[in-house]
Amino acid sequence: MQLQKFLPILTWLPNYKKEYLKGDIASGLTVGIMLIPQGMAYAYIAGLPPVYGLYAALAPQIIYAFLGTSRQLAVGPVAMDSLLVAAGISVLAESGTAEYISLAILLALMMGTIQFLFGVFRLGFLVNFLSKPVISGFTSAAAFIIGFNQLKYLLGTELPRSNRIHELIYEAILHISETHWLTFTIGLGGIILIKGLKKIRKNIPSSLILIIVSILFVWVLDLEQYGVSIVKEIPSGIPIPQIPKLDFEKIEQLFPTALTLALIAFMEAISISKSVQSRHKDYELDANQELIALGAANMIGSIFNSYPATGGFSRTAVNEQSGAKTGISAIISASLVATTLLFLTPLFYFLPKAVLASIIMVAVVSLVDLKYPLILWKTKKEEFLMLIVTFVITLTIGIREGILTGVLLSLLVVIYRTTNPHYAILGAFPNTREYRNIIRFPSVTVREDVLILRYDADMYFANVAHFKDILRKEIALKGSKLKLIVINAESVNALDSSAQEMLIELNQSLKAEDIQLYFTGLKGPIRDYFKKGNLFETFGENTFFLDIQEALDFYDQKATNWAELSSEYAKQSN
Repeated sequence: MQLQKFLPILTWLPNYKKEYLKGDIASGLTVGIMLIPQGMAYAYIAGLPPVYGLYAALAPQIIYAFLGTSRQLAVGPVAMDSLLVAAGISVLAESGTAEYISLAILLALMMGTIQFLFGVFRLGFLVNFLSKPVISGFTSAAAFIIGFNQLKYLLGTELPRSNRIHELIYEAILHISETHWLTFTIGLGGIILIKGLKKIRKNIPSSLILIIVSILFVWVLDLEQYGVSIVKEIPSGIPIPQIPKLDFEKIEQLFPTALTLALIAFMEAISISKSVQSRHKDYELDANQELIALGAANMIGSIFNSYPATGGFSRTAVNEQSGAKTGISAIISASLVATTLLFLTPLFYFLPKAVLASIIMVAVVSLVDLKYPLILWKTKKEEFLMLIVTFVITLTIGIREGILTGVLLSLLVVIYRTTNPHYAILGAFPNTREYRNIIRFPSVTVREDVLILRYDADMYFANVAHFKDILRKEIALKGSKLKLIVINAESVNALDSSAQEMLIELNQSLKAEDIQLYFTGLKGPIRDYFKKGNLFETFGENTFFLDIQEALDFYDQKATNWAELSSEYAKQSN
């Protein structure tokens, strides 16, 4: 059982059914066909020669098939992570050079190590700090940056690579007169062909068809002599295993990029895995094992010249739709990539770079989400602001800066919400035991001598001042007629020592003002805490009640008894 936990392949391989094979073969071949053009195109985004996209589609897939808990996740190079690779390495080395390639492979090793350690120490929860508005803003901005960086190949001009949108647009306008119109026509035709084939049938391998047609077109018409830029020679053969060169100065410089990649890549993989797994009830995802699997895939992948890889959204969707049942599908995809590397790379000699640009541009359009910001604008203005700020910072300043800003904004929002949580003053529906927010239900009745407050958050050091402030404000609004405060704690799940001291001091000060303090709806963990801290004795046994009405009934009965005693005492005195 322990071995199956660390090697999930042992949970499904011994029980493999013959009827799975057809779906696994079909999906494996389909994804493999997708991976070949996508891998080469995404390598261009990362600033690497096209063959490194194929390397990233080879070993990581096989390792994940053994260690991953998702049976449909398609691992390999992806557009967004390729952009992060380019952003992190371009400041340290020139794109396409031996040093640049070496750093990209080292980055895969570092990213994989971080993911692996996160999985071992069960730190998968850290990805929660990348909230959906932040990811949406970053992803949309990344799509624009990726797309505009392809203009140099689409227009056939020399444009500098940049991660700032205004620089890309400025350079494109500056060099628009230098457009190589034959190259532009090929690139534009590629976009039209991909979109047209997808409209006919979604599962047509449109990118592969485009590559075949464009290679034949350039070869037959000898368009290279007319200035069309082509891929030319791609090294053939499986890469020889070698441990990436460890340069501790470079490791220190690459660490922020590696950490960012580790979190972003895991977020991409786990989100698509969860989406797919919800339709398959024969297995369960383990987030920490996913980290271990992706980490090992990148670590071992780096030994085979892979740059950072993760689960791809489009390929995983195609993998599932094509009938993938197990990791055999991934192994078949990797086999097709290996076959390409061994025997077919010479066929890509005449592949136009403009065609790779068109494949990338079509792919990244799906990363731009326009609906989600509109929903946030209508429902959550602060989250809309997070999305827009992340989007603008990523577009104009930098990719890592955009992510960092988004994460910091997410943390600030969390801190603000926990230090300024929602609360409600409650009133009763006539002739019922139901108490509701007086703002949302104006028809409820409110007693002048009683203040009922529901605090909708855990009480701890960060919000005790907020609690005291709102309570004092409400006490002041009630005036001198106030005799009882009821704290409805049904929304409080935890309470720390700072909150405990605050409540003790509050109780003492209220007694001095002749105001009683009751508690209702305490949950089990809070009651346990009160018991261990002898707080029941501190506040008094008759100040804790199951619900609000029980508290008010006790208070009214006590007041009635006191009035009767006072009246009897007055009679006896006379």
